Amino acid sequence: MKTRDEFVAEREPRWRDLERLLADPGGPAPGAQGEATRRIAALYRALSADVMQVRSLGFGADLRWRLDALASRAHNALYRAPEREGSLAFREMLKEFPRLVRRHWGFVAVATVLFWLPFALGLLGALFRPGFAEHVLPPETLEAMNTWYAKSEARPDGGDSAMAGFYVYNNVGIAFRCFATGILFGAGSVFFLVYNGITLGTSFGWVIANGHGRNILTYCCGHSPFELTAIVISGAAGLQIGFALLDTGGLSRRSSLLRAGRSALVLVVGAGVFLLVAAGFEAFWSAAPVPDPVKWAVAGVNTLFVIAYLSLGGRGWERRV
Repeated sequence: MKTRDEFVAEREPRWRDLERLLADPGGPAPGAQGEATRRIAALYRALSADVMQVRSLGFGADLRWRLDALASRAHNALYRAPEREGSLAFREMLKEFPRLVRRHWGFVAVATVLFWLPFALGLLGALFRPGFAEHVLPPETLEAMNTWYAKSEARPDGGDSAMAGFYVYNNVGIAFRCFATGILFGAGSVFFLVYNGITLGTSFGWVIANGHGRNILTYCCGHSPFELTAIVISGAAGLQIGFALLDTGGLSRRSSLLRAGRSALVLVVGAGVFLLVAAGFEAFWSAAPVPDPVKWAVAGVNTLFVIAYLSLGGRGWERRV
């Protein structure tokens, strides 16, 4: 049987190697993270066996405490590794998202026209043509909106948390349809951009024409910069998918779709983050009893943030898609 000194001398290099890996404050380089995690896992397994031997052979509480502490650090490092990697991936996505919006500006421009032109037509039609709104939206929907926005603190009944869930479900559903139906050679994205544009424009026009314009505008101004931008970007991602199926660049449709799919997915995930932010504002801020100038000031800040982020975000980042 080995003495304590022989046992420690044989295993000390492994323990020091593990301590060195765990003590690196900056962590391994991005390309070496997977290898470092595998190395820590292997050393941790070996250390677990060492701990059992130290306990069974009675090599002293001091050595047992040292190895227990090292094993605890290694366990925590391995347990938290997926969290760190997920956080890193999310930060990279936040940098990549505005770069891809700029890189695929053509699809974004087309989606902008497909959404905002029908929005303007719906708004003007509801304002200046009697009966127009009833041809776009059901009478019961129009009456419900008229009731909601007749109050200065306009919002359907429900607690803040419940309404946040409703807004997430509703907004993400709209954006997902604008994106996912792009697989129909882009036709689905075109349809849902136009449909959502004209229905939203008609809704605004109807409420304004009924004398509640101040209420609906002060309610929507805070979250709209995020929400409406996200709908347009989701539609642009769907158009990109549809175009990849129409113009394959000499590739098979499957290969062309895979090539376009990653950047389109980043676009729609980034749009999803915008929608979550919009839902938070809509649930906890938009209907709050706050003076109108404050709400418009916040809306201005949100608008400037969206413009600055999409225009300047991710510049200098080296990764290419």
